[in-house]
Amino acid sequence: MNLDEAIFLLKKTVKYSAVKNQKHLDLTLVSAQERFTYEKALAQVTNEVKKGTLTETDLKQRLGLI
Repeated sequence: MNLDEAIFLLKKTVKYSAVKNQKHLDLTLVSAQERFTYEKALAQVTNEVKKGTLTETDLKQRLGLI
């Protein structure tokens, strides 16, 4: 899975928080059978941020969190 595919998957888990106008990733929205794939996607994007390939702000924008 490449970075774009990982972000595409994770976009499906974005939901509004109890805090007004705040969003977060919620992997409980994914079925148990798909959970591992989504966890791999999350690990991949986190790794890209750590490597500096992608900034945290860019990731949040691409996911629709901000």
